[in-house]
Amino acid sequence: MFSSTHPLQEVNIKAQLTEICLLQIGEKSLFTKELENALERNEVDLVVHSLKDLPTTLPPGFTIGAVLKRENPHDAVVLHPSNAGKSLDTLPENSVIGTSSLRRAAQLKKRFPHLDFKDIRGNLNTRLKKLDEKNDFAAIILAAAGLRRMGWESRISQILEPEDCMYAVGQGALAVEVRARDADILEMVSILHDPDTVLRCIAERAFLRRLEGGCSVPVAVHTQVKDSQLYLTGAVYSLDGSNSLKETMQVSIAAGAQVDEQVQRVGVTANKIPGAVQDEAEKLGIELADLLLSKGAKEILTVARQLNDAR
Repeated sequence: MFSSTHPLQEVNIKAQLTEICLLQIGEKSLFTKELENALERNEVDLVVHSLKDLPTTLPPGFTIGAVLKRENPHDAVVLHPSNAGKSLDTLPENSVIGTSSLRRAAQLKKRFPHLDFKDIRGNLNTRLKKLDEKNDFAAIILAAAGLRRMGWESRISQILEPEDCMYAVGQGALAVEVRARDADILEMVSILHDPDTVLRCIAERAFLRRLEGGCSVPVAVHTQVKDSQLYLTGAVYSLDGSNSLKETMQVSIAAGAQVDEQVQRVGVTANKIPGAVQDEAEKLGIELADLLLSKGAKEILTVARQLNDAR
């Protein structure tokens, strides 16, 4: 296709086509699909994703063979250099905050009504460049985990606590996706599983799947393991944050009998973690979602999805 063009022209054409694709189908879904295509063609034996980018139902033949120890899952505020020393609370009225996340915007609009939230797109480098080199944004909101993994922890001005902004399902965790039939590869990567992270993320993913949620609707979670108890807080929001439902449930995750069979739970295969405990985590997510649904969560999410689709 590009055989008759100059190498630099070829790069530019490819870049333009990629930008068009990203705008049309979304950067996360594009890159996730490309990696899965390579896995399906046996070009690679495993791929690594941010777990929050993976749907709760994977394509047939794939599974998450490992969920690594979770980095800080919270969101972070990165201020424009001119606002050094400030926080979201102390920024001037109508300061513009950049975020591409409906979840973040919905929560923060309610918590910080004096601020104005607008879309910002691109990878971390692109967003930070837009923040630093222009005066369009007073601050942007990013995942703390991504900043830390890139070595940019010094850019974090404020970590948002759950009271201000709960995080996305799976945020901060890395997932290793493999072909479900490859028992040897599954066995090899299984040593990477972090038990607490696996259970927290199974509960979160089960919650999201039951709600039939996704990136097009504001769904947020907060989980923790303490004293052999798994706590899950889940919430749904309208796009402007004015309407919301939030509840917390817990379950015991004391060690149970080991189950070695390859069973997927919301896309995760964790053979070395007791199956009964995984079942409890999955059940917790489902029951919390059912509680919110009984209180009107479906109506909130349906309206949010319709409004987002119409934008």
